[in-house]
Amino acid sequence: MELVRMTWEEVAHRAASGCVALLAVGAVEQHGPVLPLGTDAAIAGHLASAAANRDDRLLLPTLTVGVSHEHRQFPGTLSLSPDQLRDLAVSLGRSLGSHGIRRIVFVNGHGSNVAPLTDAALSLREESVYAFVFNWWQSIAETLAALFPKADAHAGAVEASAMLVIDPEAVRTHRMKDANADPGARMPWGRFVEGVQVAFDAAEFSELGNVGDPSLADAKKGKAILSEAIDGLSRFCAWLAAQPEDALRPRSRKP
Repeated sequence: MELVRMTWEEVAHRAASGCVALLAVGAVEQHGPVLPLGTDAAIAGHLASAAANRDDRLLLPTLTVGVSHEHRQFPGTLSLSPDQLRDLAVSLGRSLGSHGIRRIVFVNGHGSNVAPLTDAALSLREESVYAFVFNWWQSIAETLAALFPKADAHAGAVEASAMLVIDPEAVRTHRMKDANADPGARMPWGRFVEGVQVAFDAAEFSELGNVGDPSLADAKKGKAILSEAIDGLSRFCAWLAAQPEDALRPRSRKP
């Protein structure tokens, strides 16, 4: 159930039952000429909402803006610093924990959010608020590799396939040809010399912003990856709900 549609009494009842809360975290950043700036937030929000509705979890409002410094050269991109996102996630976790909601899943839709959200989860754990980061693309890595074997780091076939399911009208299919011709359509993320990364921003690999080829998108594949990610998220939430608190606490070393 959506937190913002509940009364405080209803939230107190859910807290007393030991509910699991889902917080989608996305980004507002360029996604090439085909996909909208809010792609990451849309995918994360879709997954969190679907899992919450399926299993009656507590759905928090999506954190739309994340850490997107690597896309700053493209207009429309908004970004928090890693410290800002970490502190925001910790503050929200503390707010929930103070009312007895102490099991939280950060449903993450963007790679640069991983480190600050992980730091936030570790900090909250020390305060007996048990937060975990669900990176949807990592949860279904084998399926993604099988369905999308070509390089696809950002705004390519994977995200375009998902968005063809979530919000097909937001996908600029008439720009697919342009995106396919961009140098970034066949690039992995980053440039390396002797194993050392020497280029970091999307603008260094792509003129239009896509680092992957969205023209290879397929709605059927999009349905498959979203379904699998929702299943994985649902299973993780069930695991988290079933854990005794002693199993979630940091272990102390006996002298």
